[in-house]
Amino acid sequence: MEARRDELMTVRQVLDELGGVSRRTFYRWRELGYGPAAFKLPNGELRVWRSDFNTWLRQLEEAA
Repeated sequence: MEARRDELMTVRQVLDELGGVSRRTFYRWRELGYGPAAFKLPNGELRVWRSDFNTWLRQLEEAA
């Protein structure tokens, strides 16, 4: 069975998956250390691995 490749998500994709959370809220979460793990590309844009995003969502579910 072929391993599924991980996907890089843009900030817009993350916001859309979260049901319309604002960009400002996302960046505030990052400042506070609450958001999903992300990294900057050389052009300054942020990306989030889908696997990290899914892990972050599961942790939120467990904490609820």
